[in-house]
Amino acid sequence: MLRILPLVDWNNGIVMIGAFALVVIGLVAALFMLMNGGKGKDSSS
Repeated sequence: MLRILPLVDWNNGIVMIGAFALVVIGLVAALFMLMNGGKGKDSSS
């Protein structure tokens, strides 16, 4: 039952790290889009 940990099961760990990296990249891209194009188009925030 101890092999559920991502650090032990490397296949699951790589998948989780890849998904986390995609989420982080998506958030950073969204932040850059809001900072760059959010001034004139949409200033509701």
